[in-house]
Amino acid sequence: MSKNFYITTPIYYPSAKPHMGHAYSSIVADFFARFKKIDGYSVFFLTGTDEHGLKIQRAAEKQKMDTKTFCDEISKTFENLTDTLNLSNTDFIRTTENRHIRSVQNLWNILDKNNEIYQSKYSGWYSVSDEAFYNEEEIEEKEGKKVSVSSGSSVEWVEEESFFFKLSKWQKPLLEFYDNNKNFILPESRRNEVISFVKGGLKDLSISRKTFSWGIKVPNNENHVVYVWLDALTNYLSSLKYPNEDNDLFKNFWPADLHIIGKDILRFHAVYWPAFLMAANIAPPKRVYGHGWILSGEEKMSKSKGNILDPLEIINIYGLDSLRYYLLKEVSFGNDGSISEEKLENCINSDLANNFGNLCQRVLSFAEKNCSSFIPDHKFNNDDLIILNSITDIDKIRSFIDNQDINRYMGFIIDRLFASNKYFNDQEPWKKKDDKQRLNTIVYTAIELIRKITILLYPVMPETTVKILNSFNIHEDELNLTSLQNNESLKKNDKINKLDILFKKIQ
Repeated sequence: MSKNFYITTPIYYPSAKPHMGHAYSSIVADFFARFKKIDGYSVFFLTGTDEHGLKIQRAAEKQKMDTKTFCDEISKTFENLTDTLNLSNTDFIRTTENRHIRSVQNLWNILDKNNEIYQSKYSGWYSVSDEAFYNEEEIEEKEGKKVSVSSGSSVEWVEEESFFFKLSKWQKPLLEFYDNNKNFILPESRRNEVISFVKGGLKDLSISRKTFSWGIKVPNNENHVVYVWLDALTNYLSSLKYPNEDNDLFKNFWPADLHIIGKDILRFHAVYWPAFLMAANIAPPKRVYGHGWILSGEEKMSKSKGNILDPLEIINIYGLDSLRYYLLKEVSFGNDGSISEEKLENCINSDLANNFGNLCQRVLSFAEKNCSSFIPDHKFNNDDLIILNSITDIDKIRSFIDNQDINRYMGFIIDRLFASNKYFNDQEPWKKKDDKQRLNTIVYTAIELIRKITILLYPVMPETTVKILNSFNIHEDELNLTSLQNNESLKKNDKINKLDILFKKIQ
C-alpha cells in the first residue's frame, strides 16, 4: 500500500518582493516534505501566489501598471524563490490560472446549490491590507485612525451589496470537529485561540465584493467578485485537479495532511476553510499548523521599521544551507523567533564549522591517510555498537516529525553530533596504528555515524548533505530512512571520494 503525504505553504500575497517570513514558511514545509520522501512517502508539496483582491489592485495602480502584468512580475519573484531556497515542491499555483478559477467557481456553485449562500447588504470594517472583515470589538482607534487590534492594519467602513456564506450555521459543527480532532490545529495555543473565537459566536461572512473588479467573477453575476479568502483557500484543491474528484491526485492526496501557515492567517484556515469544505461535503484537511513570526530583536519585521532581513541577501553572503539550518534550529517552531546576522554567524561557527563540518573533515582526512581513502573492514566492540544504535530508533525520529516538533528533531541531531565527535576523540585512532583492526573499526564506525547523521540532516541542508553522501557513493535518490537501522551499510573497499571544506568559520 502506497503512503501519500500532501503538504502546503500559504500561497503568498505578491504585493511586494519576498521576505524572510515567506522564506521561513517555505523552508519549514520543504523540511517536512523531504523527510517524508526519504521515509518512503509519495509527497505532493504545493506552494504558490494569491493574486486577487483590492490590495493587489491598489499596488498595481500605485506602480501605474496593468494588474495582471504587475502580478506576473511579482509572482515570478516568488516562483524564482522556490529555486533559490532549493524547494522540492511538486507544483506552484497562481490564483490567476484558469484551473484555479474553475475550481473556485465550482466550489461557489456547490455552496450555492447547498443553500449556504444568500444575498444581502454588508456594512462593517474592512482591512485592505489584511483582506479581512472585523467586528466592532476587534477595532481600536490609534492616532486618529481606526485599526485592527490584532494586526494594527488600517480599516475602512464598507457598505455594499454582498453575497454571504452562512458561517453562523457552522459554529456548533466546527466546535464538534475541533473536539473530535484534537490535533487539527497546532500548536495548542493556536487551537485554544480558535476555539475561543468560535465559542464567542460566528457571524455570517461576506464572500463577495462590488467596489473593485480584480478577482474571480461570481458565477452568473458579473457585478461581484469572489472574496479573496474563499478564492485563495481553494488553491489547495485546485492543484489536485478539483472539481474532478475522481482523478488520482485528488483521491490520493486529499484531505491535505498539513497546511503550514503563519499565525496571522490562522482564522481563515482553521475556521473559514473547514466550514467552506464541510458545507460543500468535502473532507477538511487533517492539520493546520500556525507558526509564529520572524522577529528582528523583539519586533516583527516590517518595511516601515527598516528591520527586514532580505533572505536573498543573507543567502548570497552566508549560503542557503546555513540559513536553512539556522532557521530550523534557532526558531522555536510555533513561537515567534528572533533572528539576526550575529546569531546566524555564531550558529555557523559553532554548529556547522566546529561541530558537523569538523567531524566530517577530521574523519575523512584520517581515512585518507590511514585507510588509503577506502572504506575499511571492521569488527565492532560494545562502545561502537552503543553509539551506532543510538541512531536507529526510527519510530522516535518519526514522532518528532509527525508532531511537527522540529526543535526536538534538531536537538536529537546535535546531541548525536556531539556524541560522535566525543567517540572519535575518546577512541583515539591515531594511537592505534599498531592495531590496524581497531583503527579500521573506529574509522568505519565514525563514517557510519556521519552517514546516519547526514541522512537526518538531508531535509535541513539538502545541498550540503548530498555532497557528503556522494563522498560515500550514495546518491540522493537512494536515501532511505530505514537505512539508519543498518550499522553495516558501507561496503568494504569502496572508494571514499574527496570532500571539500563544507563550512568556513566566520572571523
